[in-house]
This record gives sequence, structure tokens and C-alpha cells, in this order.
Amino acid sequence: MELVELKPLRNALVGLPGISGLSTEQCKRLTVAVELVANPSIIFMDEPTSGLDARAAAVVMRTVRNTVDTGRTVVCTIHQPSIDIFESFDEVKNKKLKTQEIKKKIVCSLPL
Repeated sequence: MELVELKPLRNALVGLPGISGLSTEQCKRLTVAVELVANPSIIFMDEPTSGLDARAAAVVMRTVRNTVDTGRTVVCTIHQPSIDIFESFDEVKNKKLKTQEIKKKIVCSLPL
């Protein structure tokens, strides 16, 4: 819960985004937390900031960075990232990734 910055919401209901319960950004972080339960060595994220405003996207990317800092690798696809989001990646590729290239970092795969 601390890794994905959801500890204050540990007793909250998920609910319906925008109506009641967790926000869209909090739901995205909860999704990351659910995946982390399996303790994967690599996590693939398809547009984790899609549909979020700049502040919410920054919070989600901070969660991604926290995840990488625990020794996991995260591979993301991002369409039209802000400069701040773009600069948060350790490596950017615009081609197919080879497994041996991925080493405990956030990797962004941009569409060709």
C-alpha cells in the first residue's frame, strides 16, 4: 500500500470512478498494487497515464518509479507523454524490445 501511495485509502471502497469511491488515478495505482501481489520481476503497462490529467499522471509515474526502485522492471507504452513523463523513463525505444535488453528500469516503448 505504501509503494503505490494508497495507505490512506486502505479502508476505502473502490466504487465507480467519478461517482463514488476511488478516483481514476487511484484505481490505476490499485491495479498496479494488485499486479505487485504476484511479485513479478517484470511488469508490462499499456498506457498507464491514459485519461489522466498532468497531476494524476505524475502520481501514477511516481508509483511506477517506486516499483522500479524495488528491483522490478517496468515496460510501458505511452502515447504523447508530457516532457515530465517522458523524462521519467530510464530508456526509450521505438522498436521491439529484446528481453535481454531490459535491466531493472522503466522502459518506454513509443509507437512507430
